[in-house]
Amino acid sequence: MKRDEFDRFADEYEALHAGNIGASGEAPSYFAEYKAIDLRRLAVEHGSLPAGRHAVVLDFGGGVGNCTEFLLREFAGSLVVNVDVSQRSLRVSQARCPDASQVVFDGEALPLATSSVDCVLCACVFHHIDAGEHVAKLAELRRVMRPGALLMIYEHNPVNPLTRRAVNTCPFDANAHLIGARTMRARFRDAGFRDAKIRYRVFFPRFARALRPLERSLYWLPLGAQYLVYARR
Repeated sequence: MKRDEFDRFADEYEALHAGNIGASGEAPSYFAEYKAIDLRRLAVEHGSLPAGRHAVVLDFGGGVGNCTEFLLREFAGSLVVNVDVSQRSLRVSQARCPDASQVVFDGEALPLATSSVDCVLCACVFHHIDAGEHVAKLAELRRVMRPGALLMIYEHNPVNPLTRRAVNTCPFDANAHLIGARTMRARFRDAGFRDAKIRYRVFFPRFARALRPLERSLYWLPLGAQYLVYARR
């Protein structure tokens, strides 16, 4: 994780991101929103939301709060925690999402209690983390998750040529290393997660948005622009 790099881009992150994904016809908010919706749906489907108390939802590497904003909506009344190594990004997120908790991460140990989190979203973060650290980071996430909690990691799909082009031309992805879906699933298992599953997402750009309801029948097809790997603790 390169703290200085993301501090440098924090103030212009939204504009840079919007320019980079212009070919999709969508704004950054579109890509953030469906991730929060996916997490909510899977959490309900797998019984990961607690009964009788508010959930604790972790946005790991949430940066300037793109997804944090939608997590606050999808998990209304819950404690949403944005953890990131970039203090400047967290200041931007605080102004944007004052109802969320913004927590600085030292890159090693999460400043959260063991078994304290119900749901974790990690949106396109691991390609910025050295591959040799992936299992350790996943194990640290597992530590803070309660039994039955849900972890969902989104990543760019290196099989998709448009995705590779977008990453290769993105200023804040200059040091990124894309990860294959099966590789990420294997790292889940190495970190102690069982029954990790893959879904592929983002098949249709805006001009073909009428076809987006078909995506649920295409989760198995490894050609989507992004994928998610998810598992319960």
